[in-house]
Amino acid sequence: MSEHVADIVWERETESFAYDDYNRTHVWRFDNGLEIAAAAAPGYLGDPSCLDPEEAFVASVSSCHMLTFLAIAARKRLTVDAYEDHAVGHMEKNAEGRLAITRVNLHPKIKFADGVEVDADTLERMHHSAHDQCFIANSVKTEIIVHY
Repeated sequence: MSEHVADIVWERETESFAYDDYNRTHVWRFDNGLEIAAAAAPGYLGDPSCLDPEEAFVASVSSCHMLTFLAIAARKRLTVDAYEDHAVGHMEKNAEGRLAITRVNLHPKIKFADGVEVDADTLERMHHSAHDQCFIANSVKTEIIVHY
């Protein structure tokens, strides 16, 4: 089907490599030339001015849901003028006792074009379909293979 590639680049910037000392800042590079400054979450000694993997995960879930929702709306000829979401991921221990983002709550606000009326049942079905078809939501339990 398709491949999606990211290069993750980190270099030690500190003399000490003790847990409390080493830098967590690194770069995410994508094939379109985009580079994103990333780091561990601030609670794990990361730079708060950088994107952390937990926030990126939550944003990916929200973004995929939105893009899938917009595709469904377009196919139904229901013009959307704006879409906003306040996505919140919850990190806690999972059933195995490991820290994980166990839940992501999406709070989308959709503004349809003037004259487009969407009832609550239709909106609910569209969100349900968007969730079912979202690549990221369908990948959350993906097997991870480490090549070294």
